[in-house]
Amino acid sequence: MLARSWMKVRMRRIIHIDMDCFYAAVEMRERPEIAHRPIAVGGSSGRGVLTTCNYEARRFGIRSAMPVFQAKQRCPHLTVLPVRFELYREVSRQIREIMHTFTELVEPLSLDEAYLDVTHLARPGAEVAAEIRANIYEATRLTASAGIAPNKLLAKIASDWNKPNGQFSIPPSAIPAFVKTLPIRKIWGIGPKSAEKMAALNVNTCGDLQAMAKADLIHEFGSFGLDLYHLCRGRDERPVQANRIRKSLSNERTYSHAFTSLSSCEAALERQFEELVEDLKTHAAERRIEKLFVKLKFSDFRRTTVESMDKQPNWKTYLALLRTAWGRSGESVRLVGLGVRFAEAHRGPEQMELALFPSESSAREW
Repeated sequence: MLARSWMKVRMRRIIHIDMDCFYAAVEMRERPEIAHRPIAVGGSSGRGVLTTCNYEARRFGIRSAMPVFQAKQRCPHLTVLPVRFELYREVSRQIREIMHTFTELVEPLSLDEAYLDVTHLARPGAEVAAEIRANIYEATRLTASAGIAPNKLLAKIASDWNKPNGQFSIPPSAIPAFVKTLPIRKIWGIGPKSAEKMAALNVNTCGDLQAMAKADLIHEFGSFGLDLYHLCRGRDERPVQANRIRKSLSNERTYSHAFTSLSSCEAALERQFEELVEDLKTHAAERRIEKLFVKLKFSDFRRTTVESMDKQPNWKTYLALLRTAWGRSGESVRLVGLGVRFAEAHRGPEQMELALFPSESSAREW
């Protein structure tokens, strides 16, 4: 029964659209005179961190979440621009409108990326993705990359395969060969420390993980081991969820470099707090907040969440929650997150879910 269910899930056609260095790209469009310089968007103070940077800046080893002072050391002529959320939200709205002309099954992840389920369309997914990207460029003069696959996990991995301004498809028949040689760092939840632990076990690819028994994975990595058993095989049964009633709204990131000090976590959390406040204005302005929370994931895979009964997002409260969470472990931090939990809303009758699986004829046009 499980095998039949998995075959159905594999036949979805999901597109992951990811705008290329979105905030920086918008600023380059607005300021063409500096478009070919190294540009970053983020905190302008020495304590601040970068939200994103363009590809010119990345050649100097600059990356998102890097402290501004460190980025300036690597590239003294780096132009650091302040974040302009109002502008980015408006451009994001244009992009979402384009997506909705192809399917109602659109699940935004942030202002610059979203999943689309196009299973019901008769056209091949790669053709649909190419047209979406072309329409986005025509309307906004911004480029997007796309991944096309039978599930969210692989679609997100694929969208990063031919960046910038490219796309990559992983049809169902190609999944076993694709994941066999896929580096484990491509799987969500696996950061530098996790990769080091796996390297010590001679595990470097998903194929290496597949060779481990489920019980051994659970023994080595706890509950995350069970997730790894499925993820390394390219399995992900999460559907694209459009217009779902949110129980919470959060902003969390797994960083490529683990944080070893509380001050570095505070700098990262401050930028994420600003983004959360803007996201609340966009997605949940009318919702009543019940709790605030901070979430950390440590290099030993343990997670902790600290909550407060405050009803309004408040930086001092989040800072206090972070300090409490930090004190629960002596390990470095790989993931930093914060968010709000909403009070339960009264729901109307459940709507029927749209068909997620293709007919026999459309499956042949994958």
